[in-house]
Amino acid sequence: MQFPESWLRTFVNPDLDTDELSHRLTMAGLEVEETVPVAPAFSGVVVACIVDVGPHPNADRLHVCQVDDGSGSPLQIVCGAPNAVAGIKVPLARIGARLPGDVKISKAKMRGVESFGMLCSGRELGLSQDHAGLLVLDAEAGVGQPVREALDLDDAVFTIKLTPNRADCLSILGVAREVAALTGAPLTLPHTEPVPVDLEDHLSVDVLAPDLCGRFSGRIVRGVNARAATPQWMKSRLERAGQRSISALVDISNYVMLELGRPTHVFDLQRIRSGLTVRWAQKGETLELLNGQTVELDPDVGIIAADGVVESLAGIMGGEATAVTLDTTDIFLEAAFWWPEAIMGRAKRYKFSSEASHRFERGVDFGSVREHLERMTRLIVDICGGHAGPIDDQVVNLPARAPVTMRLQRCHNILGVAVPQAEVERIFTSLNLPFTESKGAYHVTPPSYRFDISIEEDLVEEIARIYGFERIPDRPPLARVEMRVAPETLRGPHSLRRILADLDYQEVINFSFVEEVWETEYAGNTDPIRLLNPIASQLAVMRSSLIAGLVANICHNANHKQNRVRVFELGRVFSRDDRVSDGDLSVAGVSQPQHLAGAAWGPAFEEQWGVPTRNVDFYDVKMDIVALLGKRASSLVCVAAAHPALHPGRSARLVLDGRDIGWLGELHPRLAQQAELTHAPVVFEVDVEAISRACLPAPVALSRQPVVVRDLAIWVNAKVSYQDLSDTLAQTIASNATLGVVKDIRLFDIWRDKAAGAASEKSMAFRFWLQDSETTLDDARVERCMNLLLEALASTHGVRLRA
Repeated sequence: MQFPESWLRTFVNPDLDTDELSHRLTMAGLEVEETVPVAPAFSGVVVACIVDVGPHPNADRLHVCQVDDGSGSPLQIVCGAPNAVAGIKVPLARIGARLPGDVKISKAKMRGVESFGMLCSGRELGLSQDHAGLLVLDAEAGVGQPVREALDLDDAVFTIKLTPNRADCLSILGVAREVAALTGAPLTLPHTEPVPVDLEDHLSVDVLAPDLCGRFSGRIVRGVNARAATPQWMKSRLERAGQRSISALVDISNYVMLELGRPTHVFDLQRIRSGLTVRWAQKGETLELLNGQTVELDPDVGIIAADGVVESLAGIMGGEATAVTLDTTDIFLEAAFWWPEAIMGRAKRYKFSSEASHRFERGVDFGSVREHLERMTRLIVDICGGHAGPIDDQVVNLPARAPVTMRLQRCHNILGVAVPQAEVERIFTSLNLPFTESKGAYHVTPPSYRFDISIEEDLVEEIARIYGFERIPDRPPLARVEMRVAPETLRGPHSLRRILADLDYQEVINFSFVEEVWETEYAGNTDPIRLLNPIASQLAVMRSSLIAGLVANICHNANHKQNRVRVFELGRVFSRDDRVSDGDLSVAGVSQPQHLAGAAWGPAFEEQWGVPTRNVDFYDVKMDIVALLGKRASSLVCVAAAHPALHPGRSARLVLDGRDIGWLGELHPRLAQQAELTHAPVVFEVDVEAISRACLPAPVALSRQPVVVRDLAIWVNAKVSYQDLSDTLAQTIASNATLGVVKDIRLFDIWRDKAAGAASEKSMAFRFWLQDSETTLDDARVERCMNLLLEALASTHGVRLRA
């Protein structure tokens, strides 16, 4: 929310400067994001009246002006502005004045004619970007008066960032109430003289939806002059509050909303044939809004209709058909209380937001509807003229205001400071919170404009805010120190992140809500979990995989001329699971495990002279996973399998200790082409819980005996995988005590005879490391071991020794 400080000080004027006032508001929970002056510093500029304008003898585009600056004698000013005419009042920078940018005005001679100052445009004073002509001032401004005083430029604009529960502070009045409570300064409400009722006209209003509208007030005003000029003081306040002046009627409505927090609407009475009906929309109904957008309405959207035709979105925005124009003479003023639950999310559904919906969906004062409508009527009659009818006020269904109890001892326990009882009562009184006290407990009835007070802790918060967080002593808690032993076999998220960072990956954090097409194409998920209130229309579902987000990160970097990208993310994914019940960190029917995913794209290594450049491949990323798993990597198995996001022939399901833990592979060519990547990245995604356990280190005595190395080359059917052979060797070694001397096995060569074409066999070469802890291995024992291994492979897979 944005507003000028001077407007706030008409309600409450504490003895604080701008910075101190800003600090007090921030510490009370109304965070002041910034305070900026309405105009840059300048001096020596006064209001002057142009008395006479004559041509310049030596220049067609210059004028010689005689200017009255209030000093008693006219000044001669040479000016080139096209709007310089006699009789207008403009800013005059006298000799010696300093303008923004440290520009000093001195006497000058322009084309042979002396000029004793400078007439200024808005841009030269730093007030706007307009430099097409002089800044024309109000005719009522006093000649010789400083411009800063005439335009009230010694002012600051506050921008406050409010939390969603403080809708009561979305107005000058609301902020003023807070300032009065914080400083003790008196609160001065704007005086409104009731408008005389000159008409007996009524417009019937039928409220058919009490769960939509709790109170509806309205009145007819006839004979208004919609072309009347908005007063300069009102225009100035609106502009400094971020509102553009449109017309007198619209400006007054916006002014009341900013001043009192009451959104209102002005109907053109001539366009309403009969009475109004407040109801829920019917499916298929449409409405053209004031912003030019035509929306199709849903049955859960509130509307105001006339003769069966929708005229306004209730509490959100009016319709174009009944909007006031400069030719409007008769109007109907509407002020209502709309239930927050009936307004929440409706504007966002139609991809726009309005000041009215922003307030109504948070809660607007339902107790002062009539008084606010009276204030608006007074402003309209004073500015636009007209005759008003009586106020029709229908109270249909207002929120109940049940007292909230706060125990004084509970307040002391939460805050950690014993706020005196008298201070508590003073705070409640300053906040206009009616209360009664009995046996150390306060029973507080929230006022009609406070929708954020419903439980005991809300009242404790009010005490803390006004008492002052800075007054609460900073006392560290005292407790017995218990040294806890960190489990050696548990690797937390930070440990996993550190390992991947050491492997040259950079961490990213993506949204948990994604595009629905990502779920379909990257995860094969045709029934994703949908959001009821997405922050954007395209981010409408919860992710069940992290891969799509990483691909988007790669695309972003590739578009910014990065040729090597390695990223990872550790975060939750979401899928349907009926086995999950409600809990502290879970929702019934929704599984939310943590996954760790990575993606590598571009060269395998940074460009350098010692290593040839090649793109990262499947085995590069597999080695990163091996490094991530540590000692447990010996139990990792890659099983060829298909995944919607991965290349059909270059993807694998990752199995650890017999359990599926994730996927590894090259991105599907179709998806790489959609992403406009020159080549496909290699990606992986694993379950964090499955890899968070590490092997406990166990000491083993080092053997003093030499290691024997043997190679074994075999022919095997081309369809037999290395994993099949490796499993057979492992089982054979585990089941035969003789083979206990075999310490390690590695595949170091695969060869196919190119001359044989699509051969049915391939050659695979294994290297074995053998060592006994007690004795030196002789050739006979080594050969016996090698023969046992060969026989196991031959009997299981039909291999034969390669000559």
